[in-house]
Amino acid sequence: MAQTAVAPSEPAAPHAASAHQTNTGVSNNKLAIWVFLASESLFFGAFIATYFLYRGRDAQFLKGPSPSSLLNIPFTSVTSFVLLMSSLTMVLALAAIQRGDHRRFRIWILATALFGMTFIGGQVYEFTEFYREGLHLGTNLFGTTFFVLTGLHGAHVTIGIVWLLSLWGRSMQGNLGPEKHEAVEIAGLYWHFVDVVWIFIFTAVYLIPQH
Repeated sequence: MAQTAVAPSEPAAPHAASAHQTNTGVSNNKLAIWVFLASESLFFGAFIATYFLYRGRDAQFLKGPSPSSLLNIPFTSVTSFVLLMSSLTMVLALAAIQRGDHRRFRIWILATALFGMTFIGGQVYEFTEFYREGLHLGTNLFGTTFFVLTGLHGAHVTIGIVWLLSLWGRSMQGNLGPEKHEAVEIAGLYWHFVDVVWIFIFTAVYLIPQH
């Protein structure tokens, strides 16, 4: 009696995303950005602590203009508000790409980048005005710590702007579908981080009185 050959059952294919998951259930890319942001927190924390450590130590030997005569709190408050508003547009951009709404994603991601450019433009203007008033990197301790701390943050914002524009470009080329929303989420984590760091820098440099 002929026996019917039974094809061996194929093992179920593992979940496609499992290769990209860590033991914590978070993807490798997302875990990497969290580790990076943790190191960046220590980095900026060290610089802010150094700023407070040397704050006002050369007051009796101060050369050049004093901080109180230079810092334009209303102007910087406006540019700071613009930067913080970009976190909202970043959230809207992520929500749009998750829905597959490419048109709104491009609008919100471009708006986020433009808000960042506005902030950087304000920072460049402020640096230029300070330089004209006689405050340089080597004028005094305030000049050194101010330009280094705010300049490093500005560099991070600039990197974020380039990152956002690259996502906008990928979307325009059709290379950023809803299944790749994690790329936007990771960029958003970085962008929210630079926004939060600025809150601490703005408070330390501009809002706490100094002479």
